[in-house]
Amino acid sequence: MIIAITVTFFFLILRFTVTLFNFISNPKLPRIGTRQHDLVSILIPARNEEKNILDLLQSITAQEYEDYEVIILDDGSTDGTYQLCANYAATHHKFKVIKGAELPDGWLGKNYACHQLAKHARGRYLLFLDADETIEHGLINSAVHRMQLRRLALLSLFTNQQMLTFGENLVVPLMHLLLLNLLPIRLIYLAKHYAVAAASGQFMFFDAEVYHKEQWHQAVRDKVVEDVEVMKKVKAGRYRGESLLANGMIYCRMYTGFFEALNGFSKNFLAIFNYSVLGFLTYIIIVIGGPLLIITTLNLPLIFFMVGLIVLTRIMVSLSAGQNAWLNVLLHPLQMISLTCIAFLAIQQYLTRTTTWKGRKV
Repeated sequence: MIIAITVTFFFLILRFTVTLFNFISNPKLPRIGTRQHDLVSILIPARNEEKNILDLLQSITAQEYEDYEVIILDDGSTDGTYQLCANYAATHHKFKVIKGAELPDGWLGKNYACHQLAKHARGRYLLFLDADETIEHGLINSAVHRMQLRRLALLSLFTNQQMLTFGENLVVPLMHLLLLNLLPIRLIYLAKHYAVAAASGQFMFFDAEVYHKEQWHQAVRDKVVEDVEVMKKVKAGRYRGESLLANGMIYCRMYTGFFEALNGFSKNFLAIFNYSVLGFLTYIIIVIGGPLLIITTLNLPLIFFMVGLIVLTRIMVSLSAGQNAWLNVLLHPLQMISLTCIAFLAIQQYLTRTTTWKGRKV
């Protein structure tokens, strides 16, 4: 019992320390007013996105950066995605839509779609976006400036998340929670070793010359969490990579409800632990079982200390991520139940090889 409580508090304090470092170091993309003029190719893989993609296209048109092209690849959609994008491109000369080729053996869908898109791009920079996002003024200009300032091969942003239903609020905040209390974000740029890597496929901004040379999506063709694997290869190749919080310049609504969010998160979470079922289970037991064990002691000073660490951690993560801090504090117990469900689904799908996404086995 004493050993278990000691381990729990050690882990709580460690996570709190990492969160505090991230909160103080404020790893956000700075807003830059100085106008940049390099051509940016905005590349959008889309599969059955007719409900989302128009908002993204309109937000690109409305933003202030002028030197860009937009290429949308329809990846075998069975809804009206292609026609909707084609209609938009017909009245906006910077936009065009292409149809993707049949998925070859050994590739995952999004990786192959991105690989194809890059072949059509003319820009000095390649910006890969997901179809369920919207962008704001300052994003592209600030990203180009950051690439030049740090001489980066890859800049990735963890987008601000939109959550419109109760079910989304039970699951989606877990993404930033795990990120900001497990990894000091600044170390992604500062640490040279490729093992210190994280990235988000929702915003991948490449130096085009380096990308075309290294063909990074081809190099990770069969990886489910291709964004992190690409960042690892960037750093392993002795290029510079950086990941930051989006600072309110790009938003994403990843899922539209509780069960969709559970399914979506379950396909990725094991990859964070390098597909170690034992490592994932250990994390879940400490994060969820540890606090429950402390509550059973009925030791009020220990319980209040534990609750204080958790509450402060949730507040700092929420403020950094642009989320409602008090709502996340209030929903924390339910979010931990959601994390338990995700763990069960992730392990079950991994062991039975039944993970699917958008109708494809992954």
